[in-house]
Amino acid sequence: MRRVLITAGGSGIGRAMAESFAGAGFQVWVTDVSAVALADVPEGWRTTAVDATDEAGVRELFAEIAETWGGLDVLCANAGIAGPTALIEDIALEDWRKCVSVNLEGCFLAAKYAAPLMKAAKAGAIIVTSSTAGQYGYPNRAPYCSAKWAVIGLMKTLAMELGPFGIRANVICPGAVEGPRMEGVLEREAAAKGMTRDEVYAGYAAGTSMGRFVEASDIANMAVFLGSDAARLVSGQVIAVDGHTENPDPKV
Repeated sequence: MRRVLITAGGSGIGRAMAESFAGAGFQVWVTDVSAVALADVPEGWRTTAVDATDEAGVRELFAEIAETWGGLDVLCANAGIAGPTALIEDIALEDWRKCVSVNLEGCFLAAKYAAPLMKAAKAGAIIVTSSTAGQYGYPNRAPYCSAKWAVIGLMKTLAMELGPFGIRANVICPGAVEGPRMEGVLEREAAAKGMTRDEVYAGYAAGTSMGRFVEASDIANMAVFLGSDAARLVSGQVIAVDGHTENPDPKV
């Protein structure tokens, strides 16, 4: 049985990842900042309620993983928040810091404490969730885009540092993903741009070659591939699952 840890695995993309890894025969451990989000996970999954930016809590989590499992094969550093939707001059520093902290520092801390476990085994895979916002940028989303670009740089560094130990690191960049989190983004962006929610939705879809949003399961399927032996020499890569973004900010 292989072992995977998924941060922010209580809902959304993280929950889809956990279900897909479980279906592939992995032992699954999920974290979430909210214990409520972990209340309905399937029997057999291990769970920990922890803030991804709390170093003491993350350190304790990995100590428990080492004691319980004896190691870790795959880390999905998936914790993130959408952050504010506003013009740069209207973004409060506190909101900037919170968004960057969760999206970037959360990945850093997970990788920091996963690395020693994987180095000891001379094997492992780290999968970081970024975004197409980390490839193109989007107006009114400065904190989120900045953090999602930054995690790509973090992943590239991890691939270089850890590759000699047989450890791979890759980034998945989801496009617009159907679900409650994206609905919040659509509503906030509509308000910021003076558009309707449906107009913003149509714009996101029209900006892709395939003309549609993606599902959380599409991201999860890619994560399982990257965590598997089928991807044994795939490292340092930025892989978009987005229906091919042609225009990140279509004016429709």
